[in-house]
Parts: sequence; C-alpha cells; structure tokens
Amino acid sequence: MKGQMVGYVRVSSADQFEDRQLVGIALDRKFADRISGKNTDRVELQNMLAYVRHGDTVVVHSLDRLARNLPDLLQLVKTMTNKGVTVKFIKENLEFSGDDSPMSILLLSVLGAFAQFERELIRERQREGIALAKLRGVYKGRKPALTKAQAEELRQRASAGESKAELARVFHISRDTVYKYLNGKYEPRS
Repeated sequence: MKGQMVGYVRVSSADQFEDRQLVGIALDRKFADRISGKNTDRVELQNMLAYVRHGDTVVVHSLDRLARNLPDLLQLVKTMTNKGVTVKFIKENLEFSGDDSPMSILLLSVLGAFAQFERELIRERQREGIALAKLRGVYKGRKPALTKAQAEELRQRASAGESKAELARVFHISRDTVYKYLNGKYEPRS
C-alpha cells in the first residue's frame, strides 16, 4: 500500500499567503500554519505529525518553512523518519527517509544552520532599527491586535472554556498573544 503525500506549509502571519508553496504538487492532505517558525508549538504542525503514518511522504517548500532553528529542524526530521515517513524539501531538493547518508545529514545541518543564522540576523536588524527609532522619538510600538470589545469577547470566551487555539484562530492572533491578552500584558486598541 502506497502512503499519502502530505504537504506542510507555513507563513509567519495571517496576512501572508502560502500560495507559492507546493504549487503543482498533488497532495492527499495539506496542513498550513500562519505563525512564526521560531518553535514547534504550532497547531497544524502538531496535527500533521500526529496524522502521518509509515509510508507517507511529507512535502515542505523549504527547510525554513518547517523550522527556523537547527535543533527543531533535526528533531522534526528525525521524528518523522523514525515513524517511517519520508521528508522532502522542494527548494533544497533534499529527501530524508531515515537511512540517510552522513553527507545528507551534514547538508541538512549546514542548511538548517544558515536558516537559523538568517533568522537571528533579521531579529538583530529589527532590534537595531527599533533602538534608532526610539532615539529619534518616532517608535510607537506595534499597534494592538484587538479592540477593547474584541479583547473583552476573548476574555469571556476563554472564561467559558473555549480553547486558546480556537480563540487564536477566530481572532487571527497567535496563541501567545491570546495568553498575553488574558494575562493583562497587552492593552487593546480603542
């Protein structure tokens, strides 16, 4: 029995589009996250990991779509290949099945390290830009994601027992942001 072709796509925010990822690839199932790849605490990633079975192939556009740091990337690939799942990265033209050569693992590690390095450079530039903007007095910070009414609705729904993941999807925010609103760390906009 042939396994399924399972796609995983990720974009960093709700207003980005994953359309360019996995174009023209016939998939039996696709999982899509709209959240940062800074860690593996992503709903659809976890759903995909629970879904795939021996003989399946997971197709990902590029290494940085699966993970933005090397330890997470290596662990995710290992977790899937240990289940008998093949992992294919389209952009890098890499495929892993568990019986990979040392050269393949080295290449995965080097490319994964570059993805992590790139993310760290972006964060460093962002911090530098914010510091300069603060010195000029023009940094206002990020606009709050929710209005006062939305923040109140979020708190009421959470109190009623609705899951944080569902609230994040409904309000188009991350679960981390849900918790920050619930813990009073974020002030809603007017």
